Amino acid sequence: MNDVPWKLVCVDCGATYPGLDPRYRCDCFGTLDVVHDFRRVRLPSLKVLDARLASKSAIDRSGVWRFREFILPLAPEHIVTRREGNTNLYDAPSVARYAGVDQLLLKHEGENPTASFKDRGMTAGVSVARQLGMTRVACASTGNTSASMASYAAVAGMRAYVFIPEGHIAYGKLSQALAYGAKTIQIAGDFDAAMDLVEDLCDSEGIYLLNSLNPFRIEGQKAIGWELMQDLDWEVPDWLVLPGGNLGNSSAIYKALQEMYDLGLLSRLPRFAVIQAEGASPLYKAFLTGEALVPVPNAHTLATAIKIGNPVSWKKSLRGVHATNGVVEEVSDQEIMDAKAHVDAAGIGAEPASCATVAGLKKLVEGGVIGKGERVCGILTGHVLKDPDAVVGYHKGTLPGIVSHFANAPVSVDATLEAVKKALES
Repeated sequence: MNDVPWKLVCVDCGATYPGLDPRYRCDCFGTLDVVHDFRRVRLPSLKVLDARLASKSAIDRSGVWRFREFILPLAPEHIVTRREGNTNLYDAPSVARYAGVDQLLLKHEGENPTASFKDRGMTAGVSVARQLGMTRVACASTGNTSASMASYAAVAGMRAYVFIPEGHIAYGKLSQALAYGAKTIQIAGDFDAAMDLVEDLCDSEGIYLLNSLNPFRIEGQKAIGWELMQDLDWEVPDWLVLPGGNLGNSSAIYKALQEMYDLGLLSRLPRFAVIQAEGASPLYKAFLTGEALVPVPNAHTLATAIKIGNPVSWKKSLRGVHATNGVVEEVSDQEIMDAKAHVDAAGIGAEPASCATVAGLKKLVEGGVIGKGERVCGILTGHVLKDPDAVVGYHKGTLPGIVSHFANAPVSVDATLEAVKKALES
């Protein structure tokens, strides 16, 4: 089973393990990279990848498995797919004006099957679980991971266990985990407490862990980078801006682009900007100090998807930031919600964590880090309906600590034509 064209390599000490060793950490407790031997794989040309867009095959139609030779060259019978990916890249002129750039392209990962980018990593993780013969999977989650894992486990016929921090998950996300049949357990504590517990449980009970600590999740999320480059006809932007929570996404997209560069498919790399919320910004502080990440206890932000104080992929993420001469920035909840109002009003819409991308871009432009004329691509990670309470609360002016600068409040009128006309005129 382990005769596969990749191996697992520790980010910290460089120790290597067989490619399908069912582990998530090195013996030194470091996180693991999937390191491919692309010489053992017949790699398709960019023209072949483009041609697959017209295929009716499920794996070709998937925005992950279309790039399978570069992601995970698994046998088709092991692949669990919902034809994820294929998300739109929007030209957003009104959002660009708000952020202060000439052009902004937004790739909306909220258009995946369970409405977040997590589906890209989950199709890879669950497919490896199937190849390993696993029947039970688990994760800790602030929402999007649990929704995705529950869905893919159901498709694969596996039992799913979700651990969530009690009272810290948006109902739009919790409802998905329940609907897809996952056993959902609420933990008295934050995400980091839930993560510690589920990792211990999976080790002791032989349950397959599907958080981004799992290196195959990162491989699936690499497909965002591949598909973005395909969307752009393989022309590299100047900047790639994205939110940072557990930091698997920034790690994965950098890994994809670095591998493409090493294979001679790209002439250069974009600079990366990872944006964190002020109440959950340990990577930002590590970037400023140049020292090891110090976890943030009791992380807090309205952007629940990135409310993580001890991100497991921080070394991988920081590696990408430094390699591309990039930056890490933090933004307030006020900045996030104001940016969200503009993303939503553009007809695109996204959950709060996604809109850290636009808030961070605006701050970096104002600070002179990103130039007005530079070509910028941003990643939106989740659908607007993932957190409808935040939307309604902002526009009704009821979100604690938030001033609704761009509110579109509902108007109450009497049920008469005259009253309605008056409301329209006002």
